[in-house]
Amino acid sequence: MPTGPVRQTGLVHVALASDSDGSITITPIGGPGEKQSVTRAALPAVVAILEAQHPRWVWDDTSRWYPPLLTAGVRVERCVDLRLCRAILRNSELTSGSVLARSEPDDWDRPAAVDRPSDGLFVLDDQSTPDPVAEFARQQDAAVPGIGLLLAAESAGSLIAAEMRHAGLPWRADLHDALLTRTLGSRPAQGARPAIMESVLGDIRRELAAPNLNPDSPVELLKVLRNAGIMVASTGKWELEKVTHPAIRPLLEYKKLARLLSANGWQWLEANIQDGRFRPEYVVGGVVTGRWASTGGGGALQLPKQVRGAVVADPGWKLVVADAAQLEPRILAGMAGDRGMVEAGTAGDLYAGIVARGAVKTRDEAKVAMLGAMYGATTGESGRLMPALTRAFPRAIGLVEQAARAGERGEKVSTRLGRSSPLPSDEWRDLQSSASADGSTEATRSRARSEARSWGRFTRNFVVQGTAAEWALCWMASLRRNLHELSEGSWITRSAHLVFFMHDEVVIHFPEEQADAVAEAVRAAAAEAGRLLFGEMPVGFPLTVAIVDSYAEAK
Repeated sequence: MPTGPVRQTGLVHVALASDSDGSITITPIGGPGEKQSVTRAALPAVVAILEAQHPRWVWDDTSRWYPPLLTAGVRVERCVDLRLCRAILRNSELTSGSVLARSEPDDWDRPAAVDRPSDGLFVLDDQSTPDPVAEFARQQDAAVPGIGLLLAAESAGSLIAAEMRHAGLPWRADLHDALLTRTLGSRPAQGARPAIMESVLGDIRRELAAPNLNPDSPVELLKVLRNAGIMVASTGKWELEKVTHPAIRPLLEYKKLARLLSANGWQWLEANIQDGRFRPEYVVGGVVTGRWASTGGGGALQLPKQVRGAVVADPGWKLVVADAAQLEPRILAGMAGDRGMVEAGTAGDLYAGIVARGAVKTRDEAKVAMLGAMYGATTGESGRLMPALTRAFPRAIGLVEQAARAGERGEKVSTRLGRSSPLPSDEWRDLQSSASADGSTEATRSRARSEARSWGRFTRNFVVQGTAAEWALCWMASLRRNLHELSEGSWITRSAHLVFFMHDEVVIHFPEEQADAVAEAVRAAAAEAGRLLFGEMPVGFPLTVAIVDSYAEAK
């Protein structure tokens, strides 16, 4: 229990640390209040009392501390996730001169250990944590003006990820089972194929004159295809689609069915849907660009359209599915301060606006050209269109070209808010050195140029994709706040709440009478995210907002 009464002191930051004896130390930082030690059982009640003062909780890892609080019915408004922030500060160009960035790796650079019991609930593990107060001081010393928004957004993202896992995405297992049965056939015995897959496989074997073919073996399938005169380099979908042969249609259909069975079939359903909810485990900043990843086998960021019909709102509730239209090119326009491109998107369809400005002739050409600019396609149709796009929007194209050249030189590039790209590997640098050395062969120089261009394509896209990830973080953080205000003090799952996120798309579960207010909250949050990143630059971020009963109805 607390060592004394918890006084309301208007704390700004409060650090939590677990001790080797199993207790929790609560330390005020930079304000009044006394350090105190509490038991784990008492922690939620103490946090709830202090939360009334709107502190920013300072802890090593949100995924370690927040789930037990949520299980106890305690919501946290703000936090500093020290491990997520350290990863940013360690690598950012903005903080490269700091003591923290130059120091040797230590315990703070390693992920915290979290126990996950078989019942699926999170509990705080027994290991003690490094001193969060000292680490917070190091990070405060390293932080520079301009990077604070990124650190706050990343930490807010960690709270959102935990809350979405706690709430879960509504999922009807009976509908999912019916969908699988309708698409694949009845559930087969272990190790057997469903009936519809077997029927399609029969067509493939007949057309290829291969009665024993196992199409799940790429090596065997490639050999059979070549024996049938189908000279392909691989069994990938995009290569097979170029081939005209009676076996190709059933083969592509079989691959589609096999993907559904392996990725979201009956085994997935049993492993991932509990009590009518899918609770994906998000990894905030799991990709170097700052995009989220997922772990645990659920595939949260790759839910195919085939299974979205199982995502159904509870009775009396609805879903809002909202996604940002043409997010990355709009982000590029804002980053570059290219008012011509910004204005091209003001009517809603950026690609149509590019055509209207005379840069290219058709909307399809505008899309191909923009994707080429952001992903480094310099040949084919996108390469042909690049000169016209460059003339129309020199600042935007100049920004990604500059990022590409920096990457080719082996330098870092950074997003709008200060997340920086990793450096290329030592092997990459060794190759570049070998290519420039006296006596290098043309083969070595050619390979070095190819590897340099490849890294340049990565850095070209890094600045855009990474800044888009920052916009999405700010969007969700603002939306989380808006929805909490809408709840008027209700617990997370009793009012409108976020239940799913995928790059530029969110899903909200809410009581149906809140429909208009939720839709407005989503749009207001998108506008705020734009202002946070680009200030008065009038970059528009139009959303597609669908109010539906089922996720499948949104597309």
